[in-house]
Amino acid sequence: MADEQDSDRSEDPSAKRLDDALERGDVVKSQEVSTWFVLGGGALMLAAFSGSMSGGLTTTLRGLVANAHQIPVDGRGLVAVAGRIEREVLAAIGIPLGLLVLAAVAGNMIQHRLVWSTDSLKPKFSKISPLAGLKRLFSVQAVANFVKGLVKIAVLGAVMIALLWPQRHRLDTLVSTDILGSLLLTRSLALDMLGAVIAILFLVAAMDYFHQYRQWFERQKMSMRELKEEFKQSEGDPMIKGKIRQLRQQRMRKRMMAAVPKASVIITNPTHYAIALQYEKGMEAPICVAKGVDLMALKIREIAAKHSVPIVENPPLARALHATVEIDGEIPTAHYKAVAEVIGYVMKLRRAAGRG
Repeated sequence: MADEQDSDRSEDPSAKRLDDALERGDVVKSQEVSTWFVLGGGALMLAAFSGSMSGGLTTTLRGLVANAHQIPVDGRGLVAVAGRIEREVLAAIGIPLGLLVLAAVAGNMIQHRLVWSTDSLKPKFSKISPLAGLKRLFSVQAVANFVKGLVKIAVLGAVMIALLWPQRHRLDTLVSTDILGSLLLTRSLALDMLGAVIAILFLVAAMDYFHQYRQWFERQKMSMRELKEEFKQSEGDPMIKGKIRQLRQQRMRKRMMAAVPKASVIITNPTHYAIALQYEKGMEAPICVAKGVDLMALKIREIAAKHSVPIVENPPLARALHATVEIDGEIPTAHYKAVAEVIGYVMKLRRAAGRG
């Protein structure tokens, strides 16, 4: 069943799906990128701070050896000496170690944004299940990682041999060379080897990152059913939205029908459109209290006739008002003159009826 669901995931993940994955701590993670940053930080540390570190430690150790006869051998004295050595060593290697820590953090942050998630800390049976462990141990991913490790070892070993083989005669003389000369040669060779390793691992890290990203992206893909469910959750169920829209229309129709008896005039098409306008002294312009077409227009005319609201046939004006005016909205200025003539005509009829 799980394989069938995975095979159905052919759609690219949505932005919400990717954000949810980041919140769960499911991010793109290439160990090769982190390793490359740590090695780069180590090479930078060795190139920039090896002299100052060795100088500081040499001064400290030389002072200890030269003044060994003055070092107290009681418990309190030895503790004080050990504390002093510890402070000197930390002062010498503090900045380089800080650079290594920053390099390790940068190796992770460059792959994904900072994520705080406790999902990975939750207990899961698959983490302690022997069967699940065996499946991970002999999975395709594990075999690929094993082969990748062998290839890395072979390539780096070949590079090391290629760098050290021309220096084999100098390496033979290290036994008879003084300590300072040995340290300088060792530092030079170490920097050369680190430079070559970093160059090779850069290519490895780049390829591994894109491979990990592709696997992560494939893992986040969605099926059409998942896309529909997410759309329902984010935008709302279309059936529910349709029901809400229907209820709103029913309420609007009831409100319009209740407002028709208060209208001043009904302008009709005469059968397809009906617009109920209300105008009283003090209003800036007449407002539309109801409008409709076909059956709704017929209902408006029936209620208007029942409550003796004047009905005026003016097809062009009825169509124009229906297309431009909203419920409870004032009529557009372009129709002021035509509507004023209709309302004036209605008022004349009322005055004539009053005199009669």
